[in-house]
Amino acid sequence: MLDDFQRVESRDCPMSSCAAPAGSPCRTGRGKVAIQYHTARFRLVPSLAKALNVPTPAVRKPGTAWTELPRPAAAGGESAGHVRIGYARASTLRQSLDTQLDSVTKTGVTRIFSEKISTRATRRPELERAVALARELRASGVAVTLVVHEHKRLGRGIDLATLAEELKAAGVGLEFLTGELQGSHDPSGVVFTVLAALSGMEREYIRDRTLEGHESARARGKAIGGASVTDDHMLSMALHLRGQDLSLRDIAARLVITSGTKKGRHPSPATVMRMLREHDQQSAT
Repeated sequence: MLDDFQRVESRDCPMSSCAAPAGSPCRTGRGKVAIQYHTARFRLVPSLAKALNVPTPAVRKPGTAWTELPRPAAAGGESAGHVRIGYARASTLRQSLDTQLDSVTKTGVTRIFSEKISTRATRRPELERAVALARELRASGVAVTLVVHEHKRLGRGIDLATLAEELKAAGVGLEFLTGELQGSHDPSGVVFTVLAALSGMEREYIRDRTLEGHESARARGKAIGGASVTDDHMLSMALHLRGQDLSLRDIAARLVITSGTKKGRHPSPATVMRMLREHDQQSAT
């Protein structure tokens, strides 16, 4: 019976900062043998998926200089079979799944997961179950492909790219039966690479647009963030109390918010500190 560390080392480590090949322990950024295996690696083993950590055994000499060890005989060989898992999704309860289910069934899938839920939903339970099963089967040495009618059924933009990254780390392939990405795609193929790149580009685009919006709002004299709870009267009172050498906590306890949803409450010491600091900076300039 294989020990836990041998089960873990039967697969390459998916962590880009480690990338230890099958047969070798995980390594640290400083080129040492890690004292425990990376979570993303040992969770590929079904029996260890819920473990908190898997320590590196003494035989691997954790803490010493990392060197690549011979791959196990089974590593790099042919997969023990090929399983196809289907997934279908409709955005609303009124939409029918029949077309998707019929097309996916014809491909010879072992099991189909389906649900009616919006793309905007933060969680899609059936998709999560499909991916979990695919990862478990792939960890056992079986080649796995997730079959979907069209890529939009999985998600759009950054959601689709994030899912592609997760499937790539698990070694699970994708097959789209129609649409712009129609065809079978290997985890190491160009589609996964493109989706990962699009993910980074979209994150950067969202960030840039957000910053541009903030700058545009500031140029028009609009405040960024929540409604202000401070005003000139509160500032004057805070300056007077500060002159009495009171702490920020004591000053805040003597001030009252006069408008907005927090009307009648005391401002926080952090709010008082920020108000006074901004006043001091403006006075200095």
